[in-house]
Amino acid sequence: MGAPSLNQTLPSFDEMMELAEHNPEAFAQFKKEMCEEMIMSASSEMQDRLWAQQSHIDRVVRHCKNPNHTNIVLMKELSLQMNKFQCALDGDVELDEEIGAQVIPFKPKDTNWG
Repeated sequence: MGAPSLNQTLPSFDEMMELAEHNPEAFAQFKKEMCEEMIMSASSEMQDRLWAQQSHIDRVVRHCKNPNHTNIVLMKELSLQMNKFQCALDGDVELDEEIGAQVIPFKPKDTNWG
């Protein structure tokens, strides 16, 4: 059985900007609730990984000085994740040794398809 369907609707950018400027605590709570809803709507197999990723993002953002700094730091994090993903797709074993994963090459049982 799949995860429940989720239909999140965000306020307009201007509304969110105003909330962030005038009530940062309410904005943080709104963001937290939206993230929790999204994670809970994912498959049970993915939820632990998503919680871990959200925890990592929260720790990284906690050290940022302002919204621009946050955007730059999160873009750097996203770029690192995309680079790791690309390395995994390319079969780059060096990255996997760095994080302690064992890569097992895919070897088809039979190369005769017909």
